[in-house]
Amino acid sequence: MKRRNILYLFACVMIVLSLFLGTSCIFSESPPSDTTPDVTAPPDTDWTLPPADGTSPLLPDFVTVIAKVRPSVVAINTEIIVYNIFREEGAGSGWIIDEAGYIVTNNHVVEGARTITVSLADGRSFPASIIGTDALADLAVLKIDAPDLVTAGLGNSSAVKVGEWVLAVGNPLGLGISAKEGIIGRKGVSISVSSGQTMDDLIETSAAINPGNSGGPLVNMRGEVIGITSVKMSAVGVEGMGYAISIDSAKPILEQLIQRGNINRPFLGISHIDVTPSLVRQYGLDVSTGIFVVEVVPGYPAEAAGLKVKDVIIGFDGKEIKNGQDLSLAMSSCQVG
Repeated sequence: MKRRNILYLFACVMIVLSLFLGTSCIFSESPPSDTTPDVTAPPDTDWTLPPADGTSPLLPDFVTVIAKVRPSVVAINTEIIVYNIFREEGAGSGWIIDEAGYIVTNNHVVEGARTITVSLADGRSFPASIIGTDALADLAVLKIDAPDLVTAGLGNSSAVKVGEWVLAVGNPLGLGISAKEGIIGRKGVSISVSSGQTMDDLIETSAAINPGNSGGPLVNMRGEVIGITSVKMSAVGVEGMGYAISIDSAKPILEQLIQRGNINRPFLGISHIDVTPSLVRQYGLDVSTGIFVVEVVPGYPAEAAGLKVKDVIIGFDGKEIKNGQDLSLAMSSCQVG
C-alpha cells in the first residue's frame, strides 16, 4: 500500500514538472511581438547639451545715464503775442552747453517769443535772452545768468551705429523733464520740412518724441549728446519716427551763434531728397546717388541758375554730391554772392 502511494505521488510530481517545463519552453521559444519597437543603439560618443551662453549683453544702464544727463536739461517756456492782442504760451526743451549759461535749443521753440523762461532740473527758474538763431538749421542759443550750472558733454554723431540705444531727454507736453528710450534707426537722413527748406544729416530714432521735446538732447549710453531733437513725423499711420539734428552738423553753427549771434551762409532755395533705388526706377534716372530736386523756390539762386524740379544734383563746386550731407558740407565752404 505504501509502495502504491509513493508511486502515485511520484507520478503527480513528474506531471507537474513536465507541465512547468513545457510551458517555460513555449514562452522562451515564442517569436518576438510585431509591436516591439526597433531601438537602435546610440553611437558611442561623449555628446552633451551645449552650455548656456553667459556672454549675452545686459540691457543698458538707463538709470546711470539719466542721472548724469538730467541736471543739464532745461524746460523752456515762452510767451508769444499773437495778432498784437492775444498771448500764447509755448513749451520746449534745451540743454546747457557751457557753464557761462549758454543753452542750446531749436529755433522754432523761441521764434517770435516775447519772453523766455528757463527752468532747471533742480527747480530754479531764470529769464533767458536770445544770443542767436538759425532758422535753416532750426537751432538757437539762449543765455541765462545763473551759478552752479551742470553742462552736457558732446559726443561724436558720426561714430554712432544703427541699432544703438539712445535716450531723448526733454520737457514733453510741458510736464517736466523726463526721458524716453529708443534706438538709432537711420543716419544721414534728409527731410523737406517747409518750402525751400530741407534738413540734412538727421538721426532717426524710435525714442518717443512729443510736443515739448524739441530742442532737448538725444544722448548715447555714455551720456553724451549726439543729436538735438527737432522733428517728428506725425502723419497718419506713422509711428516711432523722430529725428534729431546730428551734433556734428550742429557744432559749427552753435559756435558761430555764440561768437557772432548769426549765421552767414549761402542759400540755394530748393527742397530736395536723396536719390534712392525707388526714385531711380520711378523716374528712370541715369544715376544711383545724388540730390533729387522736389521744389525750386521762385526768386532764389537755384531758379536763377536754371534748376528745375526732378533735376538731380551730382556735383557742386567741383565736389561730388552723393547725398544731402555732401551738399551741405560743400555749400558751407562757399561765401554768399
